[in-house]
Amino acid sequence: MSVALAPESVASHPVDLLLDIYERMLLIREFEERVKLLFLEGSMPGTIHQAQGQEGTAAGVCFALRPDDLITSTHRCHGHAIAKGVTAESMMVELFGKAGGCCAGKGGSMHMGDMAVGMPPAIAIVGGGIPLAAGMALALRMQKSDRVVACFFGEGATSEGAFHEGVNLAAIWNLPVIFACENNRYGASTDFSKVSKVHRVADRAAAYGIRGETVDGNDVIAVYEATQRAAEECRRGEGPVLLEMLTYRRTGHSRRDPNHYQPKEEQEYWYARDPIARLREALAPAHERALAERDGRVAEMIEDAVDAARNAPEPAPADLLTDVYATEIAR
Repeated sequence: MSVALAPESVASHPVDLLLDIYERMLLIREFEERVKLLFLEGSMPGTIHQAQGQEGTAAGVCFALRPDDLITSTHRCHGHAIAKGVTAESMMVELFGKAGGCCAGKGGSMHMGDMAVGMPPAIAIVGGGIPLAAGMALALRMQKSDRVVACFFGEGATSEGAFHEGVNLAAIWNLPVIFACENNRYGASTDFSKVSKVHRVADRAAAYGIRGETVDGNDVIAVYEATQRAAEECRRGEGPVLLEMLTYRRTGHSRRDPNHYQPKEEQEYWYARDPIARLREALAPAHERALAERDGRVAEMIEDAVDAARNAPEPAPADLLTDVYATEIAR
């Protein structure tokens, strides 16, 4: 049995919205689970960094944004991409290295994205998306737009110089950035408490003169509401906001990580707070039929995505010279 969501928070939102959020979280989870199996059987090249257990942060943030808002992502980007609207099919094709992938088969797992939905390809460098998000927000401000940028990163990135530089620049110019920190406790295999005397990332906001907030990242409604507040502030020119979302990944850092460093009692605590199970239990049994329909639709989308990826054409040799800054070959 999962730790229940607050009944009043569930009742304060339309059922259709919550069902849509549930479906998107489930699609992220099932996509990740199928990808893990496909990698284990050797169907895919490269590596993966998965985020099972963190679906509430991705969906909660992205559902609170407008379609024309932007996000930046990290090496652990599958959930962010699906939450923002990149299709499971185009992502699966990308992971197979095929030409029809969301990044033409050239980005792979750590560089997913689609500008059509407001997501530049993810940046695998830890903290690399933070100054980029500040720059994107500056461009929006110069265009006199009220769009915002949500910048995803982990708690480990807050020890990078890019975090200080990007947040400080956004702060002094009041740029419309939601710095969305997914604090899953571990930078690779190192607990955050061993590398930082500040145990709440949101407390670092005070150093830049901006607002910080910590929320339960496995309560997707809390994340959604906090992101709404932050987005409204940014649209009014009162940003940026540092939003810390406490969450937990149910996998190792990458596919070769057996995850033995997570204590059993810690896992039990967080598994009881699984974001998908909590929302499902809040919606059932009154909406069991609708939930079952969403379950079936997700299963169908995953199968269609795998079939499309297996049957997609391979890139042509000439594709090596496309999507690059220079194509002149030295003779």
